[in-house]
Amino acid sequence: MTDQQSPERYQRFLRLFTSHEPAIRAFVRKLVPSRTDADDVLQEVAIVLWERFDDFQPEGSFRSWAYGIARLKALSRLRDMSRNRHVLASDVIELIAEKSEETDGQLEKERELLDQCFKKVPAKDQELLAMAYQPHVEIQDVAAMSGRSVRGFYQWLYRMRSMLSECIRRQLAKEVVQ
Repeated sequence: MTDQQSPERYQRFLRLFTSHEPAIRAFVRKLVPSRTDADDVLQEVAIVLWERFDDFQPEGSFRSWAYGIARLKALSRLRDMSRNRHVLASDVIELIAEKSEETDGQLEKERELLDQCFKKVPAKDQELLAMAYQPHVEIQDVAAMSGRSVRGFYQWLYRMRSMLSECIRRQLAKEVVQ
């Protein structure tokens, strides 16, 4: 069995790819005009990432490496579609890709801080917050479980979001000072 076929290599790749796939998908989605195009490009990206996985430096950022490949695949896709006048120019796509990469690090940091701030919230409130943002959940049901009216629950949600947002801002400010 060659190294390229080893189960350890495959597992390492799968762990990295699945943990970064939502971010890679969002990145690609910003660059191509439709979800179908994004799905197609993402498939191509996954294949190239796997084929070139031996080129990936473990001390490097898998996400950045994947973004580079995704950018090239998206640009290739857009060149193929260039006869369609609704496709953005490649320099505009490059600019969008650069800005997306810049903001990605900041958003990732804010997600980490949100997790830290969320852990400071009392367990009962964490449960209510999590329920309120589940798909297909009726807010009236969560409000009733909390013992609040719907209006009161929305006000509570607003205060909780504000508190979490302020916690994140304070943590970011501390990091800037350090």
